[in-house]
Amino acid sequence: MKYLRQLYISTLFWEVFIGLTATFLLAFAFPFLFGIAKIGSAIAAFLVVADLVLLFRNNQGVFARRDITDRLSNGDPNPITIYLENRYGFKTRLEVIDEIPFQFQKRDVLFETELVPNETQLLRYELRPTKRGEYSFGAVNVLVKSPLGLMKRRFQFSQNKMVAVYPSYLQMRQYELMAISNRLTELGIKRIRRLGHSMEFEQIRPYVQGDDIRTVNWKATARRNGLMVNAFQDERSQAVYCLIDKGRIMKSPFEGLTLLDYAINATLVLSNIALLKQDKAGVITFSEVIGQILPAERKAGQMQKILETLYKQKTRYLESDYETLYSYVKTHVRQRSLLLLFTNFETVNAMRRQLPFLRRLAKTHLLIVVFFENTETSLLLKTPAENTEDIYLKTIAERFFYEKRRIVKELEQYGIQSILTAPKDLNANTVNKYLELKARGMM
Repeated sequence: MKYLRQLYISTLFWEVFIGLTATFLLAFAFPFLFGIAKIGSAIAAFLVVADLVLLFRNNQGVFARRDITDRLSNGDPNPITIYLENRYGFKTRLEVIDEIPFQFQKRDVLFETELVPNETQLLRYELRPTKRGEYSFGAVNVLVKSPLGLMKRRFQFSQNKMVAVYPSYLQMRQYELMAISNRLTELGIKRIRRLGHSMEFEQIRPYVQGDDIRTVNWKATARRNGLMVNAFQDERSQAVYCLIDKGRIMKSPFEGLTLLDYAINATLVLSNIALLKQDKAGVITFSEVIGQILPAERKAGQMQKILETLYKQKTRYLESDYETLYSYVKTHVRQRSLLLLFTNFETVNAMRRQLPFLRRLAKTHLLIVVFFENTETSLLLKTPAENTEDIYLKTIAERFFYEKRRIVKELEQYGIQSILTAPKDLNANTVNKYLELKARGMM
């Protein structure tokens, strides 16, 4: 029974079988064909037995292994590798079917290849998850055909592998590497000239060619009989909080990901950049109630805590309560902090309902409201109108387009900064804003 479960009949076998059956049927009308049919059947039976012997005499004829990390990065192409090894003494033809998680809704992960004896091969493909959570991989199925090609034998490897899909740590690492190598401009980050100095004095040191002449300390120069300058360092340990709205408005999709997932990925990237800049990073999630809370810290394990916190977040189906958010921040966030509020407003009236609480937050903290452009609306505006229906749709699209701009203008009137961005540009735009505020000393 064990071997029967591994046995598959190939297309070539059925072609031979159908041919012999047709010959036997014709033999009743033409008796001279009967002898040919018997000879053909004997030859076919011999070939089938020979094929079975070739396939089953080696219980470990092929070996396969799926190489995959324990975590996948949400919203990113994640590389998957299948290692193959032919342990038969003859050339084999292989069909490799990987049983990927049902969340991907793909049934075409099929590879066909050939291996000579003792040859190894790597098959590579990519998977892009769009939801956080646990994903279950099935078996790697390898169907083997011998040179005769009448039968197939199935081998199964790497069964029942559970993999967690986390917020986009690949994007986080990409920004981190670019920041360390001073190449953030390649990711759309602007070079911002620092305006003045922070108020955090570091030391008085001798003048070095290239120092700003405005930093010369004339009293120290007179005492030392040599040019001395004041040295400053960036202000450090400033608190940066990402406030993530988990209300129903964040359920809207864009390229497979929800707006909540875009906000989570941007939070991960920004928090890591803030820690690299010696600031403290924290997270607060909310909907109709306060959700997960991670106080802003600059400890060694803070990024891992942020990653685990963001992994668990899900959208809820009620409208978010900004009054509850304001009450919590007022009570628990005592130090003046940079608050990046990830939410979405479709109309000015929707923003005005929350405006009193936004203004109160902005009185004691530096508040930035981050919300999203409707990319479908923008695309519709660029499409020429060809009939009355198109004109009507473009009129509606223009209304929504200008509503978003009105929200930005109205927030500016009350001294609240904002970022209106397409979801795909969220990471670069939030990092740009953070670096701009640091350069201007506004934090």
